[in-house]
Amino acid sequence: MRLGAIEAGGTKFVCGIATENGEILERVSFPTETPEKTIENVINFFKNKEIEAMGIGSFGPIDLDLNSKTYGYITKTPKKYWSDFNLLGELKKYFDIPMIFDTDVNGAALGEATWGAAKGLKNCLYLTIGTGIGGGALVSGELVHGMLHPEMGHILVTKHPEDNYKGKCPFHKNCFEGLAAGPAIEERWGTKAYNLPKDHKAWELEAYYIAQALMNYILILSPEKIILGGGVMKQEQLFPLVRKYVKELLNGYVQTDEILNNIDNYIVYPELGDNAGLLGAVALALTIKKGL
Repeated sequence: MRLGAIEAGGTKFVCGIATENGEILERVSFPTETPEKTIENVINFFKNKEIEAMGIGSFGPIDLDLNSKTYGYITKTPKKYWSDFNLLGELKKYFDIPMIFDTDVNGAALGEATWGAAKGLKNCLYLTIGTGIGGGALVSGELVHGMLHPEMGHILVTKHPEDNYKGKCPFHKNCFEGLAAGPAIEERWGTKAYNLPKDHKAWELEAYYIAQALMNYILILSPEKIILGGGVMKQEQLFPLVRKYVKELLNGYVQTDEILNNIDNYIVYPELGDNAGLLGAVALALTIKKGL
């Protein structure tokens, strides 16, 4: 079985072809430019590739309501030129195959549950912390959808006592994304996150905000595994700090082995690495091909 996959990111599109076992046969990436140019690159990649189904994991906000007139659209996004763009509809003009459309983070959660760090589990959380912050959740074996897709990056968090930064989010300022996404780190400290030393105060603040968010997700969703991806989480020194703060914030309230004794294996980096999003789209394609 040959499955097509698109990780439609705000910075770059990653397209690939993989088998039903998650083996990537071909992979290409290119910058996210105008919709016209970007879709042209997508079409050129998949043309004559004889794929049987396609999964698309997209940056958002997106419309996932099957009964909506704008199902398959990227909706009101700050990404220039992409607001109200019918991504799924445009692809269907060129490829007459089953397609499935979801958020990039929901796809990544499904990919990690199929082949990665959450393999064999029915409940997991995938969070990406980079240019923005987004989360996807698998609960009882199903991806979480509702009135709209979950916007986990915009929960409110308490400011660190030593943090005087106003917040980057134009809607909420002191939401999780507004205080902890890559652009917030850069604006607060005057340089890109990857330029900061590993012992810089920035990482204590970052871990403090991430841990607050994880505490909320743990109490609400009760995931069996939490996977933290995205560019910011490539700073490996963050993981021990995040785990420490999560335990402190929970303060013994959650009496599970995962939290008390095995937190190093509970809050982890994506096992699929930089292919988490692409293989997530493959996993989505696999569900529609199997009729799940």
